[in-house]
Amino acid sequence: MQITAPQTIGLGRQLITCALMCVIAIGVILVFHAAPRGSALFSGFAVINQAFLGLAFGALAAIGSLVAYKLSAQRATTRHTIKSYSRLNLTGWNPIWLGLAAGFGEELLFRGALQPLLGIWATSGLFVLAHVRAYRFSALDKMVAVQALGLFAASVVLGFIANYAGLLTAILVHASIDVVALFTVRSVTRACVSA
Repeated sequence: MQITAPQTIGLGRQLITCALMCVIAIGVILVFHAAPRGSALFSGFAVINQAFLGLAFGALAAIGSLVAYKLSAQRATTRHTIKSYSRLNLTGWNPIWLGLAAGFGEELLFRGALQPLLGIWATSGLFVLAHVRAYRFSALDKMVAVQALGLFAASVVLGFIANYAGLLTAILVHASIDVVALFTVRSVTRACVSA
């Protein structure tokens, strides 16, 4: 697999995006949520249980993600995803910071602020739309449909996790998946460059 996409998206830009998602989430909660505002943020299991479940489910999801990558590494959808995310600056600790930022910002916005208003299914549709640029969905073809369906399914799962276990659990699962995925992208990209 040849990776030719330049690294154009820095950590700062991604952290600003996360901060904007948090500001939007807080705005939505303050304006549209009924009192007590933000109750969805603190529902679910006790914080320590959410943290344990989030780390456990996150580890399982990360392992599943690695296995799925190994089984589908040569598929066009996988190559397209790797190429899309290879635009990120993944040097040093950036995969960790990017994964944590995305897990926190996206879950706060989609699961904490929007899901209580719109439900899991509509929020998952918005989640896919929010990733159109990141995944470089330029035309509705089979590859885009497969990727969009995978994103939608992941969002639905995260929605149910947030609903039943709590938002912290969803944040940790999301961050775990992203951190492992970004380290995988970095590893594949480096292997292609050195080959």
